[in-house]
Amino acid sequence: MKGSTEGEIVRAAPWVWGQHVAIAAAYGVIYQVALYVSFPQFLLTTGLRLACLLLLPMRYWPAIAIGEGLPLVENAVLCADKFGIPWAVLASFPTVALWMPFLKPLRERWPLHDAEGRLRMPMILVATLGAALITAAITTATLQAALLHSPGKWPDISPMKFFFAYVLGAYLGALTLTPVILALHERTRALGDAPLKLSVIWHSSLFRDIFWWVFPALACMAWLAATTHDDTLRQACRLALLWPVLGLAWRHGWHGTAVGGMGASLALAFTAKGLLDPATIQVQVVLAFALSGTLLVGTRKKQTLRAEARPERS
Repeated sequence: MKGSTEGEIVRAAPWVWGQHVAIAAAYGVIYQVALYVSFPQFLLTTGLRLACLLLLPMRYWPAIAIGEGLPLVENAVLCADKFGIPWAVLASFPTVALWMPFLKPLRERWPLHDAEGRLRMPMILVATLGAALITAAITTATLQAALLHSPGKWPDISPMKFFFAYVLGAYLGALTLTPVILALHERTRALGDAPLKLSVIWHSSLFRDIFWWVFPALACMAWLAATTHDDTLRQACRLALLWPVLGLAWRHGWHGTAVGGMGASLALAFTAKGLLDPATIQVQVVLAFALSGTLLVGTRKKQTLRAEARPERS
């Protein structure tokens, strides 16, 4: 009996390590993509980190830290001469590892869903704000280290201004990506053993709303805001991006808010005129408050998804 048990452990060990390696590799690739399309006032990496820490078991958290840290170490080594050793040390440390001491007590105290199956959105928003503050702190410290290495080289950069931009960018970046991932996870679970088919997606009322009016509306308003020379019209178009968010929230609860918020955030980022554009930041603040409020309200009512999993009932 003892020999059999030991044999099972030996055979299971490669599979367990293989899972960690696969998660680290997959996360590292997706993280690089999210990092590539991020900028100070729109950090999609925050949404990716938060979704992974909320959904994956804690035993896989070290794999996430490794997947994020390895590319950072490589970049820090290559750029150490330009920005200095203190910068390289700070830049090589994975931000997700700094989140873990904050998020672990939250996950242990409050499960992702309550007894009625509703998502604990207040807990998620607290986690989002805390993660945004931690991200802004380490990112600003890294920026300050680079500035101290080359005094006077970047006189126009104010670390304090960037700190607030990082807080907003991390918070909105999390609200852009994390709720969508959680909504897709919930809808996939609602299918049960039924296979995911194109017919199931097409018969989803949320998908049809996105396809027929949300995406065209966001695209038109983003294009007009990006091409017009009238500042008042540009800002009006940016604020109008909230309309699809509220429409989807009213029709589909927090799932609608999640998808509409992602679309509005991406459209708003498309209209930004450079880094730390004041007009864009103003709308981002409004969008962040709107998404937070509609997500809270939307989760008060439990989502009913079984009907959408069966096309014949639509």
